[in-house]
Amino acid sequence: MRAVVGLRRWRHNPLRRRTDLVEAWVALGALVLLLLAVPAIGLISGTATDETLRRTIRAQHEDRHRTEARVVRLATGSARVMYDPETSAERETGRPVIAKWTAPDGSRHTEAVRSAPATVRAGDTFPVWTDHAGELTERPTDLTTARTHAVLAGIGVAALAAGLVEAARRLVVRKLNQRRYARLDLAWAQAGPDWGRTGAGS
Repeated sequence: MRAVVGLRRWRHNPLRRRTDLVEAWVALGALVLLLLAVPAIGLISGTATDETLRRTIRAQHEDRHRTEARVVRLATGSARVMYDPETSAERETGRPVIAKWTAPDGSRHTEAVRSAPATVRAGDTFPVWTDHAGELTERPTDLTTARTHAVLAGIGVAALAAGLVEAARRLVVRKLNQRRYARLDLAWAQAGPDWGRTGAGS
């Protein structure tokens, strides 16, 4: 980005090459993109992700229902259905039980539930989420989690855009350097045989 600082100087410097001026303008353009376009892209991406996740959450709340499951007895074998606890600690310390619950359509269900709260006993209740038919499902995503994912998505897209801008700038500078070296090699090849010879016209 040092080329940006010297852009004004390069425009009037008799020693400047065309590639120097191009590099300075490319650096200035990359800086403008990094300061203006990249944050805008991140904001747009994060906002779009947030709106999408909010629609998903609304659909989940329409399709999923919170109900109370009553413990029939502790399960001795492995439980097939996974109860979705509120915290990861409950998931790790939970226990399998045989539980029953009533679906939103009024049907009754009894099934082995894995990772029910560790302290439950027969007759205790704990919350579960079900679909319309009463089948256990995961708890709907909360708005805080959705917002966190949206922010991370926006940051990720902005970082990716910034990386692409910088990669493009480096690629252009590399091509310019290759052109400079090619011209230098050509000039050296033309002047090299007579370099330093007295009266050779150099």
